[in-house]
Amino acid sequence: MVSEGRTPRAVTDPAHGGRWTSLRAGGREWLWHRADPRRAGVRPGDAFVDAGGLEECLPTVRGVPDHGDVWSRAWWRSAGEERTRTPDFRLARRIAPGPGGDTLVADYRLTAAPGYRFLWAAHALLDLSAAARIVLPAGARLRLYPDGGNQWSPGEWPTARGHHLDRLGPDDGSAVGAVVEAPEVLVRDGPHVLRLRLEAAGQPVSVALWRNLGGFPAPSPYRSVGVEPMLGRVFDLASAEDSEAARVPDSGEVRWRLTLDAPPGEA
Repeated sequence: MVSEGRTPRAVTDPAHGGRWTSLRAGGREWLWHRADPRRAGVRPGDAFVDAGGLEECLPTVRGVPDHGDVWSRAWWRSAGEERTRTPDFRLARRIAPGPGGDTLVADYRLTAAPGYRFLWAAHALLDLSAAARIVLPAGARLRLYPDGGNQWSPGEWPTARGHHLDRLGPDDGSAVGAVVEAPEVLVRDGPHVLRLRLEAAGQPVSVALWRNLGGFPAPSPYRSVGVEPMLGRVFDLASAEDSEAARVPDSGEVRWRLTLDAPPGEA
């Protein structure tokens, strides 16, 4: 029997970019929020407004448009799906309990012209303590980014250029991003564990991290931590080589699945 406290549940806001406003799993809320009244009134082309939660970033994360082109568009619900469209693609998302009820599954379908290249990230900003740990395979290849920049340096998980990326700790004024070549990540925070796993046949999958310990943005930095399953291996589509971005096949459709759970016995 599945414990009600461990059963993952999500709440989304289709009218405001399809943003996930709540993710409960393992008996706690995982999403961090930041109040900003500008978020409710954004339109396509507006500068990104960081309100926390989980934003759908597509077709890029950094670059133009910043955080992609769907976070600022209205979505609508139809036949059990949430959908949006841009001039270049259509995106559908279905979020439902997985088999057995102990997982939450988000199935995505993107329709676009064959050959269309894109990045996607489930830009989840998590409410984590200073003691939280990020668990990824030791030695996994990664790209380390400075705050706000698109130039990266190579490394291996978990330490790159002096940054212990698996640890958070107190605010130290740093802000770095990373893209780690792995399909799954565990987040441990005290007795609580969240697992995120991404599946996408024939597409590059990674886990992006945003480790902002009070170093971004100027002049009023705040703390925010992103753990973001993604399609692609870089933050900016404009700089992506062929192997670093997802691509629409001849069928004109790409499907992928994000699975979230709170593994019993892991905490």
